[in-house]
Amino acid sequence: MTATTDGSTGAANITGVPADDPTDTRTAANDVTDVARQAAERSVEHLLGRQDEQGWWKGDLATNVTMDAEDLLLRQFLGIQDPETTRGAALFIRGEQLGDGTWNTFYGGPGDLSATIEAYVALRLAGDRPDEPHMARASGWIRDQGGIAAARVFTRIWLALFGWWKWDDLPELPPELMFFPKWVPLNIYDFGCWARQTIVPLTIVSAKRPVRPAPFALDELHTDPDHPNPPRKLAPPTSWDGLFQRLDKGLHLYHKVAPRPLRRIAMNVAARWIIERQENDGCWGGIQPPAVYSVIALHLLGYDLDHPVMKAGLASLDRFAVLREDGARMIEACQSPVWDTCLATIALADAGLRPDHPALVKAADWMLAEEITRPGDWSVRKPELAPGGWAFEFHNDNYPDIDDTAEVVLALRRVRHPDPARLEAAIARGVRWNLGMQSRNGAWGAFDADNTSAFPNRLPFCDFGEVIDPPSADVTGHVVEMLAVEGLAKHPRTREGIEWLLAEQEACGAWFGRWGVNYVYGTGSVVPALITAGLPAGHPAIRRAVDWLESVQNDDGGWGEDLRSYQEEKWIGHGESTASQTAWALLALLAAGRRDTASVTRGVTWLTEAQQADGSWDEPYFTGTGFPWDFSINYHLYRQVFPLTALGRYVHGDPFADRPDAAEGA
Repeated sequence: MTATTDGSTGAANITGVPADDPTDTRTAANDVTDVARQAAERSVEHLLGRQDEQGWWKGDLATNVTMDAEDLLLRQFLGIQDPETTRGAALFIRGEQLGDGTWNTFYGGPGDLSATIEAYVALRLAGDRPDEPHMARASGWIRDQGGIAAARVFTRIWLALFGWWKWDDLPELPPELMFFPKWVPLNIYDFGCWARQTIVPLTIVSAKRPVRPAPFALDELHTDPDHPNPPRKLAPPTSWDGLFQRLDKGLHLYHKVAPRPLRRIAMNVAARWIIERQENDGCWGGIQPPAVYSVIALHLLGYDLDHPVMKAGLASLDRFAVLREDGARMIEACQSPVWDTCLATIALADAGLRPDHPALVKAADWMLAEEITRPGDWSVRKPELAPGGWAFEFHNDNYPDIDDTAEVVLALRRVRHPDPARLEAAIARGVRWNLGMQSRNGAWGAFDADNTSAFPNRLPFCDFGEVIDPPSADVTGHVVEMLAVEGLAKHPRTREGIEWLLAEQEACGAWFGRWGVNYVYGTGSVVPALITAGLPAGHPAIRRAVDWLESVQNDDGGWGEDLRSYQEEKWIGHGESTASQTAWALLALLAAGRRDTASVTRGVTWLTEAQQADGSWDEPYFTGTGFPWDFSINYHLYRQVFPLTALGRYVHGDPFADRPDAAEGA
C-alpha cells in the first residue's frame, strides 16, 4: 500500500499535500500517473521473475474440492491408493471446509450440496470418522439439504460406482449415441467440447454399470436410510423437461434389451474415439474430468493399468496436482499456460517493456511453438477450414480455442521477433482460422462454430453446468479487437461481429460475461474491442457502458462483482473490490477516453494502494468461470496481468491507438 507523508493512505491525499492547498501546483492526474508508473515498474519486475525458463507463465488454477475428492474416488475405484497422496488430498480438503461443515465452490460463496457430499466421502476414504465434529457437521447439513438424493447427477454417478446409489436411479446415456451422424439432434458434436469429452467415456460407464465393494456405508447421508432412493417427480409430459424425462425412461427400458453385439460395437467405437483423442502427455483435452472418466471407461473395457494408454493417462493426472508447503495436495481442473503467457506478454508490452526484450521474445518463441497446425474436432463442422490456432493448455491439439487464438495474436503483434516472417505466418494462420470459426449469427463461441443446439441442456443427465458452446460477448469482443488490430475493422465478418455485440448489450449498458465474472468482465472485454474497431467514444453504446461502469464503482474506488450475479440481479456489478475486476473496468474506461476522470483516478489509486510490496496483488475472490455459477475459477495470474495492463495503458496509452484505419472502422 502506498502511504502519504502524513501516514494516511487515502486516495484524496496521495501526494501528502492537502487537496485544497493552493501551494500544490501539480495536478492530481500527474501525481496519480507518477504513482501508477512506479506501481507498474514493481509489477513488471514481479511478473518477469515468474517467467519459466522456456518462456511461459502459468498461475495456479483453483476451483473446488470436487476435483480432489474425485481423484481419491478414482484411486479407490482402480485400487491404486497410496498413503502420501491420500494424506495430502485430505489435508487440502479439510482446510477448505467452512465453519458450518460445508464446502463451497467459490470463495465467500454458500455451501454446495454436491461438493460437500463428495468432500465428506473423500475424507471418509482418508480415514476420518463420521462421529468427528467436522464430519458430523457436514453430514447433518447434507441431510438438511435433502441428502444424496438431492445431489447432482455426476455426484450420484461417483457414488453408484461403489453401490452407494442405484444405477437404475440415474439418467441413461447409451453408447449407441456414437452412431448418430452430425445432422441428428443429440449427436456428440451437439455438445460443447468439454461435455463431449466427458460424455463419450460416460456412455461406456453407463452401459457397464460397474460396482466396486464399498469400504463403508453412507447411511448418515440419507434423509431416510431405509428408503435411500426416493422416486423423482416427473414434469408434465407437455413440457420439454417432461418429454426428456420420459425419453430417459425409454432409454432405461432399452438398456435391458439392447442387442449385445450392437452395444459392444458402440462401446468399441467410443473407446476408439477416446484413444484417438489422447494427447501426447497422456491427458484428454488438457482438462482433468475427461481424463478421469476416460481412464475409468477404458479400464472397464479391459485395458489393464499397465497398458500404455492407461499408464500415460494415469501419469497425466499427477501433473494436475499442486503440492503446497504444508503438504496439502490441490488438484487443478485444468492448466492455463498459453492463456497466462499471452496475457502476461500483453501486460508487459503495454507497461512499456521494449518489443524486443528477451522475455517477450522468449514468450513469443514458446507461443509460436504451441501453434496447432492439424485439424481437430472443430473441423467436423468446418471441414474446409485450414488449421492454425492455439489451445489453453500445454497439450491439447484437438481443441484449440477461439479466445486463446485471438489473444495470442494480440500478444505476438506486440513483439519484435528476430524471425518476423515466422511470426507473421503464424499470425496470418490464426487470423484466418478465427475468421473461419465465426458462427452464423456473426459472433464467436469458445471452441466450435454454431454449437447452439437447445437439446443437450434438456437431458436429465445434464443437470450441471453448460454443455453447449454458444457465442459469447467476451469471446466475440476479443476476436473483434484482434481483427481490428490486424487492419480488418471494415471486413464484413468483423462488422457482423460488431453488430452482434451492439445487439447483445443489456439495457443497463453492460455485456454479460460468459468466461469471467461477470458483467464487469463482459463490458471490459467489449468496450476496448468496439473502440479499437472504430466506434467513437461518443457512440450511444459506449456512453451507456461507461455510465454503467461508473455507476457500479465501489466507494473505495475499485470494482467487484460477486459470482452470485449469475443468479441474482441484485449482485450485478456489485461485490468486494478485486484487482482483476478493477482492471477490467479501467481498461474499458481508458479505451473510451475517460483517462482523466475521477472514476479512473480513483480506480488507478485503488490498484496502486492494493499492490503488495513485491509488486503483486492478492485476490482470494474467484473472477473466472468454467460454467457460470456452477463451476468457478480463481486464476491466480489474473490478479497480476490485468492490473499491470491497466496501469500500463493509464501511463503509456493504448498501444494501437494510432492505427491508420482506426477512424475508418465500423
